[in-house]
Amino acid sequence: MALQNSQYDALMRYYQRLQFRNKHEQDARIAEAQARIPRLALIDQEIAAISVKKARILLGDKNATDFDLNEQIQALSRERTDLLKANGYPEDYLKMHYTCPLCQDTGYVDNRKCICFRRAISEHLYTQSNIRELLKTASFDAFSLDYYPEDMVNEATGQTARQSAATALQRSKDFVQNFDHSFENLFIYGDTGVGKTFLTYCIAKELLDSMHSVIYYSAFDLFDAFARNTFSNSDTTEGENDYILNCDLLIIDDLGTELTNSFVASQFFLCINERILRKKSTVISTNLTLGSFMDTYSERVFSRVSSNYTMIKLIGKDIRIQKKILGGN
Repeated sequence: MALQNSQYDALMRYYQRLQFRNKHEQDARIAEAQARIPRLALIDQEIAAISVKKARILLGDKNATDFDLNEQIQALSRERTDLLKANGYPEDYLKMHYTCPLCQDTGYVDNRKCICFRRAISEHLYTQSNIRELLKTASFDAFSLDYYPEDMVNEATGQTARQSAATALQRSKDFVQNFDHSFENLFIYGDTGVGKTFLTYCIAKELLDSMHSVIYYSAFDLFDAFARNTFSNSDTTEGENDYILNCDLLIIDDLGTELTNSFVASQFFLCINERILRKKSTVISTNLTLGSFMDTYSERVFSRVSSNYTMIKLIGKDIRIQKKILGGN
């Protein structure tokens, strides 16, 4: 997964802030120690002076007597260390204290992303996803089939609610597994409370943990963003539009709960069509039936979705109600 330029720039600014902060803290430690132990500043001056003297000798100054620079620097360094220890300071007190010693706060080790850089990417992507807190309990392992009854059957497929849920779970896992190798979109539909949104959370968490850019919008918030961006020319809104169209995965939750009009319908088509053309995956969840979806967003939208999305239907009883009953609430 390649970071967008704006994401990469934001991360590099983070590392620049780390470097600035750590240098500022080092300078403060040096000033404080030198104020308490004046000899420390003199040692630094002596090291600088003998370094210049050695450079002149190497450049051909015949009036100076040659000497072993490394030996003298080591002697002065030992004196510095002894002074620090004698005054209760650790040996490395005057050195730079890196947040990440592996890459020394550059983000790279031997031209490869440091582990801290990968953690920073993950942190950044989670923050931008809009559902950071909601993903704390989301995982495919937590998607329980126990809430889906065996005595409820989908007449169109002949599958029970539990079989349908198992199929939906497997298709979602396959979607994640094949994400980097094949382009696919998911349309998850069914009644209220049957686990559609939670399934999208599971997909989002898996992809975020593998360093993919994921952004989640409720349908209401997505179309509100489109309306803002349509009537504003600021860099912020342009950036939001760009991210919606270019992130690795866009999740549109609860489609059909927004106030639908010609603007919403046209923006919805433009969004899904542009992401299809760019081969950027989208997951849509909705309580609408396929018939209601077509009536709400037009045949053109329905055709685009039905021919480019894997349709996944969940049936069952409202899981939230089941949990309340089981919990005695």
